Amino acid sequence: MIGYIRRTPLTGTRRERADLDISLRVGDGRLVLGAADGAPTRFEHPDAPGHPFILDEATEDWHTAEHRWGSGFLAGPAGAGRWNHPVSLSVTPESVTAVHEVLPGLRLEAERRGGDVLTETYTLVNETAADVRIDAMGVQVPIRDIYPGSAESLRSACHAHVFTGGAWSWLLARPMSGRPPMLGLILREGELWAYSVESRNPGSGSNVRGHLVLQPTDHARNPAAFGGQPRITVPAGGTHRLSWEIGWYDEVPAFLAATRAPARLPRLAAELGEGLLVEGDAGVAAEDADAVPAEGGVELRGRRHGVVHVDIGKRSRTAVLFHLPARELVERRVAYILRHQRPLERPEPARHALVPVDTATGIRRLTSGWSDWSDGAERLGMAQLLQLARMRGWGDAAELDAALAGYAAFARAHLVDGTGAVRWGSDTVNVKPRLYNFPWTAQFFADRHVLTGDPADLELAARVLERAYELGAASHLSIGQAEAVVHVAGLLAAAGQAGRAASLRESLYGTARHFAAAGADLPAHEVNYEQSMVAPLVSTLAVVYGETREAALLPPLAEAVRWLLAFGGPQPHVRLRDIGIRHWDGFWFGQNRLYGDVFPHHWSALTAVALTQLPAELRTPETDGTAEAIFRANLANYREDGSATCAFVMPSTVDGAPAHREDPLANDQDWSLALWLRSRP
Repeated sequence: MIGYIRRTPLTGTRRERADLDISLRVGDGRLVLGAADGAPTRFEHPDAPGHPFILDEATEDWHTAEHRWGSGFLAGPAGAGRWNHPVSLSVTPESVTAVHEVLPGLRLEAERRGGDVLTETYTLVNETAADVRIDAMGVQVPIRDIYPGSAESLRSACHAHVFTGGAWSWLLARPMSGRPPMLGLILREGELWAYSVESRNPGSGSNVRGHLVLQPTDHARNPAAFGGQPRITVPAGGTHRLSWEIGWYDEVPAFLAATRAPARLPRLAAELGEGLLVEGDAGVAAEDADAVPAEGGVELRGRRHGVVHVDIGKRSRTAVLFHLPARELVERRVAYILRHQRPLERPEPARHALVPVDTATGIRRLTSGWSDWSDGAERLGMAQLLQLARMRGWGDAAELDAALAGYAAFARAHLVDGTGAVRWGSDTVNVKPRLYNFPWTAQFFADRHVLTGDPADLELAARVLERAYELGAASHLSIGQAEAVVHVAGLLAAAGQAGRAASLRESLYGTARHFAAAGADLPAHEVNYEQSMVAPLVSTLAVVYGETREAALLPPLAEAVRWLLAFGGPQPHVRLRDIGIRHWDGFWFGQNRLYGDVFPHHWSALTAVALTQLPAELRTPETDGTAEAIFRANLANYREDGSATCAFVMPSTVDGAPAHREDPLANDQDWSLALWLRSRP
């Protein structure tokens, strides 16, 4: 029996419905739909008890009926309209069909048919005597991509990995635990050229991703998004169909095989002068890149630094990256920072700080009472990059020496107080110390000690880390804490301070044991749960296991690696593949203040760092390759002239505002380059 009526009324919900739900079989699980509107409300699978995969109106206040699965909109010269509650609903044991009147003479039929997979088909029917042009169209797919807290996220939330490459399009809803089953949506008819995000604003906050919208086109709102948006014509008396299959998958390779990809791209980023192979027999074309026939496919060779859109056949598209050599890119970035991101209008030593800059105008950004535009905190990434370049002999040595000496004086005077605590910045309104800032400051002064030999720098680095533990760092997943402790402890031991070094190491070991015992109950930091909490968890466990070989650390480390890798998806797109999802920092760190998926986000490099730290028991050629690919993908945030963006906001639109563009602010992105240099021999 393919489908059946589920005779369980919804109770305890905000909508207080008394009607009965419907369900359709989907492989070994089922889809539950509302009886009144035929809209999917949750997917259920016996191997994922209590995991709904879809947002629930009863538990998420910001998720309302207007965003139910399958609702949507369209716009064109004939007008704009939305569909939500149907004008008619047909239910059989095998299928549910909802009919919506979108515009006069234009209706939409949404059919859902159960079986081994669920087949969803959206058919626009033009009953008029004239062609109807569609310039924008979107269908809501509200996957439960939220962060209610670490344990709840790992139990009942998903990472939604989206790829809209025309006819080659899909969505993979992967449980945040990294364990099967996964829910995969694969386009079978029609094209998807964009995706958008709705309900992403200060009201929903940073612990939700928002509502995902899959789009056959978004030409009306953002015609250049994803390499260009088409227009759709529904002929007079004709139809336009969009159809996809949804099913369960235990492994990512099985899902990718089911997508029937028209091409395969083993690598998505390469240095200029190197080629990228597009495997397969489909035609390949790309602007700013030469396509040369090669064994097994076509080799692309870039003509410039930057992301290049690649058309595969006539109906599919993705993107790759060609980048400058590492040294050249770093030296250009360093020169830009020194030229544009020092507030030379300030008095000594504050004029040696490093601050954000609007790259469109060259105007440096004032703090304006906003901590994420301060001259401390994440801006330490610039200081670390400058110093790491100098340690390699890259850039103008004399200029860098003067800049770094000035920055060290600034940091001593304005960022570190008399107790060793680190401030947010020299003039921010925050008075409570932020533990994230401590290891970053300690690493800077430890590197400075290596560079200059000044024992005062090592003393300050050690004092900052010791103060961090006094303030609670032992139970905080601070980015870079494990690396900073090991670095500073090694320098202390070499300087004859073995006892002090051992004390720091024992504090770090205690942190690893604490989190190994905590399991999924991780503490909420600035967000309830995120990739940049799990990556430091992996790093801490890996670093301490490498030093102590405590067997009890290995199982929780392996589990944390599973959680970490789930944040990144397998999309064949350089901004997306294996890049951890992050969906708020366009607002917090950018100038446009736009929420919505940031790809790549510089903290995605933390995944790469963690993978390079894995012990032999867990490290593989695949994890090494993933780490290198993540580091290279982040080079998309840098431009040929050395300027940069802190946030490429990926969706076509966010709450209707055009996105898929770089924020003009160069701010915190230099962590990706600094981490890459620190991880390279």
